[in-house]
Amino acid sequence: METDAPLVRVEGLGKTFGTGEAAVPALADVTLQVAAGEVVGLRGPSGSGKSTLLNIIACILEPSAGRLRLGGETVWDGAYRVADLRRLRRERIGFIFQFHNLLPFLTAVDNVALAMTLLGTELAAARARARALLDYLQVGRRAEAMPARLSGGEAQRVAIARALANRPRVILADEPTAALDSERARVVMDLLRQVAQDQQAAILVVTHDEKIFDRFDRMIALRDGRIEAAG
Repeated sequence: METDAPLVRVEGLGKTFGTGEAAVPALADVTLQVAAGEVVGLRGPSGSGKSTLLNIIACILEPSAGRLRLGGETVWDGAYRVADLRRLRRERIGFIFQFHNLLPFLTAVDNVALAMTLLGTELAAARARARALLDYLQVGRRAEAMPARLSGGEAQRVAIARALANRPRVILADEPTAALDSERARVVMDLLRQVAQDQQAAILVVTHDEKIFDRFDRMIALRDGRIEAAG
């Protein structure tokens, strides 16, 4: 494992759905990397392959070609090189979605704690870290609130806390601000930038939201499954 390698590196990545005449290429020869402390935006029209790429990096979708490395370790190279993908996802990757997907029957603090208890953390320790994360994301006063009582911005902060629960170094976000107004969207992105710096995490964000483009270190544009521009 390369200790100074980018936290996310994909090389010549390709994905094709179907076979023969029914084959549909979704990604072709995609190469990119995201370093520790970096927040990178991924944009492009619908059908350009953004979500496919995010799901491959998340080890949810298997690529058809290329190589995927996380934290300097080869995860996929013709086949998965990691024995327990479920554990890898829980320990090393944090997920943030457009809709927060909080469990409606758990409080904010217990939604965050659940991610840790699934990996064997004692409930008391999990709840203590969950409260600390909610305080860090400036929503600690809502720790005992049910999701239905949270504003959109508050719910998204709780979702970010849940993504950070197991201290992942790779954080993947799919349209995390699409449901928020301009002010709340910028607050969420500023929090993600703070997370990237404080925890030296690599953050990759799929977005169409032009009002947050200035919050990224770099933008990568996809079109028809290929990188069109990066800068």
